[in-house]
Amino acid sequence: MNSTLVFTFIGADRPGLIERLADVVGQHGGNWLESRMVQLAGQFAGIARVELATEKVDSLSTALNALGSSGLVVHLQPGSHSQTSAPETLSLHVLGPDRQGIVREISRALVQRNINVREMSSNVTSAPMSGEPLFEAHITIEVPQRAELDDLFDQLDDIAEKLDIDIDAVS
Repeated sequence: MNSTLVFTFIGADRPGLIERLADVVGQHGGNWLESRMVQLAGQFAGIARVELATEKVDSLSTALNALGSSGLVVHLQPGSHSQTSAPETLSLHVLGPDRQGIVREISRALVQRNINVREMSSNVTSAPMSGEPLFEAHITIEVPQRAELDDLFDQLDDIAEKLDIDIDAVS
């Protein structure tokens, strides 16, 4: 029988981090299924889902935790195979002058409607003409079947107006 595991990791960015993690997973007969990784402020962080024989879970956990001696912090959690049905997803694109509260206000509007964030990436860059800080985010959300999207869109419009940003929904 196989088990699915999800692990997160973070450490000072340097060549070979992914190779080292993949090598440890491979040494324990694991199959790397999916991952998301990024370098931020000199740190390299990620999350990965792997599958391996259940009897090898403890030895993989020990080996991944041993990477702490090289400055890589790893946390391992059991994953789940089950998903009742594929939820409807919707993408949000956020763009505007950077200011405090953008992520907080949008995430609050989502949680008030029991809407789950499936994936989010954000970045602050310089606006092309003015050089002012420009916030941009791409958010994929899972929409419950009974969600009132008109109400959500109204609140997102209010947030956009209040914070002087654009929030566009793309299905």
